[in-house]
Amino acid sequence: METFLNFLDHGNFDNIRDSIINSFNAMKTAGPMDVIDILIVAYIIYRLMKLLKDTSAARLAKGVIWLLLIFLVATLAGLNTISFILRNSLGLGVTAAIVIFQPELRRLLEQLGKGNFSSLLVSANDPAAVEAAINATVKACSDMSKSKTGVLIVFERKERLGEIVSTGTVMDAEPSPELLKNIFFKNSPLHDGALIMREGRICAAGCVLPLSGNQNLSRDLGTRHRAAVGMSESSDSVLVVVSEETGAISVAIGGMLKRHLSPEVLRKVLEAELITDDKPDKKGIAALRNIWKGGAGK
Repeated sequence: METFLNFLDHGNFDNIRDSIINSFNAMKTAGPMDVIDILIVAYIIYRLMKLLKDTSAARLAKGVIWLLLIFLVATLAGLNTISFILRNSLGLGVTAAIVIFQPELRRLLEQLGKGNFSSLLVSANDPAAVEAAINATVKACSDMSKSKTGVLIVFERKERLGEIVSTGTVMDAEPSPELLKNIFFKNSPLHDGALIMREGRICAAGCVLPLSGNQNLSRDLGTRHRAAVGMSESSDSVLVVVSEETGAISVAIGGMLKRHLSPEVLRKVLEAELITDDKPDKKGIAALRNIWKGGAGK
């Protein structure tokens, strides 16, 4: 500790040195309640970071952190021009954060308004609900594959799709094969859009997805398949597609599209991607990799 403080003495780090000394002095006099206070604050910060991580705004947050690090380095190194520019730019940071993170802040306030404090501190993802959604999806897709009914289902994972949900009709329903088949029935007003699954429940239907600009996709792919690939390119979602022309079942993940899947293979892929396990089955992972050999559009 003394060696580190001596190093700070020889540089222009007076403020940092004083802060470190004050922190160590405070730790020496800390009591049990201070420790509990620190642990509570640390856990709240952790849950807020995890809440941010589970949204599409996580990339923007990383960019803000990088700007702060650059500002700190520029200040310590004496780069006055860069420091001046960043200091004045970061002055608008609060307003920019409110605009950028508006969907996440709205979700947080909605949870607080509903009194769902536990969902903010503990993950609400229920494996049993996800498994039930998978069973309903596999059964419905198997039936709609035979009748050549077009299907596009998005399973949301860590990245929240608030912008996509807002383009469709918001729902909150427990999925069942009958309900899924009614939504995608050709005379239904929602059959042309995508259905969003969130935490094992139907979140929205009739949503508009971005189309993929990948020129290597097969020319015989329709709008549903290109939308599925496009959504998988811009998020970590898992998408299930049933072709209206051929009835073939496909899955898109990470910009890759695997076509002509049987209901049994569809179930294995969804379970491997959506149901986490503390002890992953290595054989299952190897089987999944074999399934995905071939690349996009093949």
